Amino acid sequence: MRDIADIRADFPILSRKVYNKPLVYFDNGATTQKPQCVLDAVDEVYKSYNGNIHRGVHFLSDMSSEGYEGAREKVRSFINAGRKEEVIFTSGTTGSINGIAFSFGERYIKPGDEIILSRLEHHANIVPWQMMCQRKGAVLRVIPINDNGEIIPEDYHKLLSKKTKLVAVTQASNALGTVLPIKEIIEAAHSVDVPVLIDGAQGIQHGFVDVKALDSDFYVFSGHKIYGPAGIGILYGKEKWLSELDPFQGGGDMVDKVTFEKTTYNQLPFKFEAGTMNYPAAIGLATALDYVSGLGRENIAAREKELLLYATDRLSAIKGLKIYGTSGKKISTISFLLKDIHQYDTGMILDKMGIAVRTGTHCAQPVMDYYRIDGTVRASLCFYNTLEEIDSLAEGIEKVKSMFG
Repeated sequence: MRDIADIRADFPILSRKVYNKPLVYFDNGATTQKPQCVLDAVDEVYKSYNGNIHRGVHFLSDMSSEGYEGAREKVRSFINAGRKEEVIFTSGTTGSINGIAFSFGERYIKPGDEIILSRLEHHANIVPWQMMCQRKGAVLRVIPINDNGEIIPEDYHKLLSKKTKLVAVTQASNALGTVLPIKEIIEAAHSVDVPVLIDGAQGIQHGFVDVKALDSDFYVFSGHKIYGPAGIGILYGKEKWLSELDPFQGGGDMVDKVTFEKTTYNQLPFKFEAGTMNYPAAIGLATALDYVSGLGRENIAAREKELLLYATDRLSAIKGLKIYGTSGKKISTISFLLKDIHQYDTGMILDKMGIAVRTGTHCAQPVMDYYRIDGTVRASLCFYNTLEEIDSLAEGIEKVKSMFG
């Protein structure tokens, strides 16, 4: 991997100060910062060849369309999908899950059918399924977790039944960092002919994703979690599913023929891309994937493992600090509480030291309910963070402790 100082220079925001102190950014689980090449790519669209995609016959439209479809191919290659038609652009992970929850629910779900989730899910992978269950009379079933923040595999197997119509689980917990055994989850579901959706919002940026090897039926993620722009996301679906499902939105570009009596739909992938898509962000996402590939995903994984181990050791040594989520398989995320100090107070004081962390439930209230807490402080690290920044966090936590006596 390149020298860390050289890498950090790629990210303009990392050189700024907050409250006259160097920014220490540990909120990468919420959104990652953007390298200059991504900023330049989006800017270039608007400055040099902005034109609405697919519909125009003029030069600018052709260039934008070419960039947009080139981005689709970049995503296909990055996740190793079989065909680029299996790659659907959306607004993000939330938009992707909502779309599948609607379309899959309308076509396949009947009263009494069951959807399996895990207790580790982000609200974005809970609420859309609840809405679908309420609409269709179906039932949610939940894989329980243990005190380490891991799912209990034997309980998952017990939940699978003839009533199960879909399994939807996260690749990694945004609240605890736990990496789920998604390969085994998919294999078990497929053994009883049940499709699986994987929420990759916290997985895509931390290592390799091969949807062919996983044999996942659906895989979703957000651009802004992997150093790309906000407002763009991916819904990967096996062609056999996408061909059978009806669109979850209607409008321009997703149609074949429209009359007041009947509308027929466009071919894949356009069937699921209604209206003017966020083509500048799609092009920016493709640039972000190139950047990640250039660093080497194996290098990123190794770097983040080093950061996680160092941060875990440093924070574990702080008296009165408890880490939530102690699985042996984690992404570089640490959630913690300081005894008798509210997580919001900890986060606010760290902020005044220039240290950005997350506080609250992290849109994962069922996880917090399991531990009987109302939230945690979360430090989510990525490859551009440093050991020195982790030292600053540890020193900041000690200062918080001293301020509260």
